[in-house]
Amino acid sequence: MKLKVINPNTTASMTAKIGAVARAAAAPGTEIIACNPARGPVAIEGHYDEALCVPGVLAEVLKGEQEGVAGYAIACFGDPGLLAAREIARGPVLGIAEAAMRAASFLATGFSVVTTLSRTRIIAEHLVQAYGLERTCRHIRTTDLAVLDLEQSGTQARQVILQECQRALTEDGSGAIVLGCAGMADLATDLSQTLEVPVIDGVGAAVKFLEALVGLGLQTSKRGDLAPPLRIFAPKHPSV
Repeated sequence: MKLKVINPNTTASMTAKIGAVARAAAAPGTEIIACNPARGPVAIEGHYDEALCVPGVLAEVLKGEQEGVAGYAIACFGDPGLLAAREIARGPVLGIAEAAMRAASFLATGFSVVTTLSRTRIIAEHLVQAYGLERTCRHIRTTDLAVLDLEQSGTQARQVILQECQRALTEDGSGAIVLGCAGMADLATDLSQTLEVPVIDGVGAAVKFLEALVGLGLQTSKRGDLAPPLRIFAPKHPSV
């Protein structure tokens, strides 16, 4: 099975980290292609950055359709371009925010999201509403860490995230933590052990869900709004 994990920003070090986490989660025999667009924002930290990254994400999905990719993960917590990607992909497409939040809902009656800049809180709130998880998500906590702070050694980023996770457990009464940035993906196992609760990284969760869906022989529905784009607007694509 070949899965493509797309980092929507253009920071190669983050793509490498995401790829390593995805490969660690994948089963033997699953090939992980980790990639990022050639052009776009170096980090996604607001609505504007999200809009800019979507064409690059869709280009990577179209490329994957030519390469025999069975499923895709969009490795940004805003799940940018998710529904558009589902229109042009045969196999399943998952966003890491939805994957992580649904995994958390299987493991606890309430979870908190710990994410980066406070300006991105509204994006996460919109996703919680879109996915129908208002009763399960108890709080979205921001750290005011920039995404690229997570790529620099010698910073206090891990400690800041740990402290916010601890506050989530005590103040929110949550039983699980969702890490709200793909740049935090490598912290999940260590934080789980330290906090003794499930700490969920959406990259690994998306990979395992994709393996399950593909293994069941399930593909994205092409009936209704996820049918291929209208021919006049669509890029050249074998299913259009």
